[in-house]
Amino acid sequence: MKFCDQCGAPVRLRVPEGDTLPRYVCEACGTIHYRNPRLVVGCVPEHEGRILLCRRAIEPRRGYWTVPAGFLENGETLQQGAARESLEEAQAQVTVGSLLSVVHVLHAEQVHVFFRASLPAARFGVGAESLEVELVEPAQIPWADIAFPSTDFTLRRYLEDRAGGRELHHFTTIDRRLRAPAEG
Repeated sequence: MKFCDQCGAPVRLRVPEGDTLPRYVCEACGTIHYRNPRLVVGCVPEHEGRILLCRRAIEPRRGYWTVPAGFLENGETLQQGAARESLEEAQAQVTVGSLLSVVHVLHAEQVHVFFRASLPAARFGVGAESLEVELVEPAQIPWADIAFPSTDFTLRRYLEDRAGGRELHHFTTIDRRLRAPAEG
């Protein structure tokens, strides 16, 4: 950040009085600009035992597979965002279910929140951000070509829960600065 979004003056990174972390502070009007993690929301849509996957048409990780997910928009709930992303990326109308996973992606300053979802009918298509969309059997998931560690973590927990007949909440932290994910 170089300029204040309130007055346009230059900002400087410093610890404001009464704070403990460096923040961008406007040198003219004194506005403190807080940088907080961005929320990514998505779901694991299932139809008759198969899971809906999208092959990404955009960077990062173009050509790799993921579940429908993207940034939460202002004015929508986590569940609404997950449903919207399914519609945008896979032209799929899903019923969003229970919370599945929360993945803290520290190096990207993001929190990824995934839900279980059902795809009532096998109707889907290729959205603007997807190269292709497929319903796959769990044994056909292209594990080596999954786009993100958060998606890999979520899909594995989903399949474990499904096999065990349970719906647990799963949490983990991924930080590339640390080399290995820390599960919680």
